[in-house]
Amino acid sequence: MQPGQFPQQARPPQYRPVRVRWVATPPPGAMPQRRAVPPERYHGPPRYATTPRWGFPNLTWRSPTAVPGTASDVQSPVQRLRVIARSTFGSLWFLACLALVAGGAEIWRYVLLVQSRSSALTTSVVQASDTLVVTAGLLATIFSLVPAGLTLWWLFVARVAAADAAGEEPSRTSREVLLGMLVPGLNLVMAGSIMAELEHSVLRRSRDRRPTPSRLVFTWWGLWVLNWLLLVIALWWRMRDGIQAMADSVVLVALTDFAAAALAIVTAILVRRTTELLAPITLSNVKARQVLKVTGAPDPELRPTRPFGTRR
Repeated sequence: MQPGQFPQQARPPQYRPVRVRWVATPPPGAMPQRRAVPPERYHGPPRYATTPRWGFPNLTWRSPTAVPGTASDVQSPVQRLRVIARSTFGSLWFLACLALVAGGAEIWRYVLLVQSRSSALTTSVVQASDTLVVTAGLLATIFSLVPAGLTLWWLFVARVAAADAAGEEPSRTSREVLLGMLVPGLNLVMAGSIMAELEHSVLRRSRDRRPTPSRLVFTWWGLWVLNWLLLVIALWWRMRDGIQAMADSVVLVALTDFAAAALAIVTAILVRRTTELLAPITLSNVKARQVLKVTGAPDPELRPTRPFGTRR
């Protein structure tokens, strides 16, 4: 046996330090003992001279309250979604009306171009057509930024609300959604996928299952692609020279306006449908009930007074 080594049965025992916790307590009798409070005598249930007509309010009829400085003061994603969806829905319909007016103005201009080939046009009619085309086109182009921003905001809030309702995390980050909706070319493919994933999450389908877009999402996706393609073709066609190219550009601009109006209408329908799936009950649909007056009710019978302390 080599020095420094021990057989299995001859190993020296290993000792572990024992942890000791010292607790200081006052000695008995150092602290005054609390006086025991005798229990009160039970005198029975409450007594009323007449039958009570009060009751607990039905809390489902009351609007939700928020206490400042507490957690209830912060709106949930579903509550914010209702407010944003209401503004988005109205702005999309207003944009659709402007786009229809702009498209109608372009059609009127094309009709005047056809008439000018065989007859002369009055100055007032041409000026009225040009004024309507320019005004409606500028208003539709400038105002389109408002529903676009509101719809994008609604999309972010809807993704968070759907993820909270399903108890999961969103499938994509906010940066990926922003790039997929705004980058030209990429948004033609990513926009439909993002809306399909949102619908998949709203319907509480399994994440292991591949998202299957509904007919409404497919229609929105097709109008989205068509609108962008018509916009690019119309801008490229306006750069060509010639009278026929100018007439064709008028038709292309009119088709672009009508496609934008259809896209705004379908987007408004999609926003409303998704919001109703996430927040089916709104305060506007629930009527508040309140008792204002009672007529014709018989007087309550007076009960005899019971002496205090008697058993029931």
